[in-house]
Amino acid sequence: MNTLEINPSWMSEQWRCVEDALERWVPADAPAGLGQSMRYAVLEGGKRLRPMLVLAARRAVADARPEATLDEAALRAACAIELIHAYSLVHDDMPCMDNDVLRRGKPTVHVQFGQAQALLAGDALQALAFEVLTPCPSAIPDGLQGRLCAILARAAGHAGMAGGQAIDLASVGQDLDDASLRQMHRMKTGALLQASIELGAACGSESSVATGCLIEYGRALGVAFQVIDDILDVTADSTTLGKTAGKDAANDKPTYVSIMGLERSRRYADELLQQALQVLGRSGLRSTDWLADLAMQVVGRNH
Repeated sequence: MNTLEINPSWMSEQWRCVEDALERWVPADAPAGLGQSMRYAVLEGGKRLRPMLVLAARRAVADARPEATLDEAALRAACAIELIHAYSLVHDDMPCMDNDVLRRGKPTVHVQFGQAQALLAGDALQALAFEVLTPCPSAIPDGLQGRLCAILARAAGHAGMAGGQAIDLASVGQDLDDASLRQMHRMKTGALLQASIELGAACGSESSVATGCLIEYGRALGVAFQVIDDILDVTADSTTLGKTAGKDAANDKPTYVSIMGLERSRRYADELLQQALQVLGRSGLRSTDWLADLAMQVVGRNH
C-alpha cells in the first residue's frame, strides 16, 4: 500500500474508503480490455494525496454542515479528482509527451497495453470522473453536483492542468524566471491540489473567510509539492520514486532546482509549509489537523 505515511489512525481509514469506492466505480467490464487498462492506471498504487486533501478539507468544514449527503459528495469528489489525476499521468507518460516507461513502480500504461489503449483509458477515466460526481438518482443537491463539476473542470482544463502541461512542453530547453516557473507549476500541478481543497470545502463551508483561507493553504501546498518533486528528481533514485529519476534534467526541463539551486529550493519548501500552516491557524476552523498533517507530509516526503 503506497500511502502517505503519516497518522495511521485516520489515514488508513480514509485511504480504505477511497480504495473501496474506486474499486466499485472503475469498471472491470468496459469493452475490449478497456476496463483492465483503466483499473491498472488507477487501482494499483498511488499516494492518494488529492483524495486525502478533499476529505481533510471536508472534515475542516463539517462542524457547521454534518449531513451524510455532504460526506457522500466529498467521497465522490475525492475519487473524481483521483480519476482526473490518473488520466493525466497516463497521457503525460506517453511518447508524444514525457515518454516515460515507469510509473508507481510498474510499467506505464502505454508500455503495458499499447499507446492506443492508453489514450482511450485516459479519455475514459476523465469522463468517468464527471460521471462519479453526478450520480442519478442521488440525494446530493443538483446545485452542489454542478459546483463540484465546475471546480474540477476548471482545474483540469486549459486554465489549469492541461494548460500547465502545454507550457511545460513548450518550455523544454528554455530559460524561465522564477515567476514564469511558478505560473507553469501553479497550473500543471497546483491546480488539482488546490481544487482538492475547494472540492472538500464546497461540501459544507458557508464561510467565505474560511474558504478563502483553505484556498490559500491549497495554493501554498501546491507549490510546495512541486518544489519537493523537483528536489526528489535529482536526489532520489527510480526505485524510491516509483518513476524515472533525473528525467527533468535529461529532458532539459526548467525546475525549481535548476533555477534556484538545491539548498534554496529546500528553504523555499520549508517557507511554503509555514505559510500553509499559518493560514490554517487564521481560518477560524477547529478541525484542521488532517490538513496540517498532509502539509507536513508533502514537504517531508521522500518519494
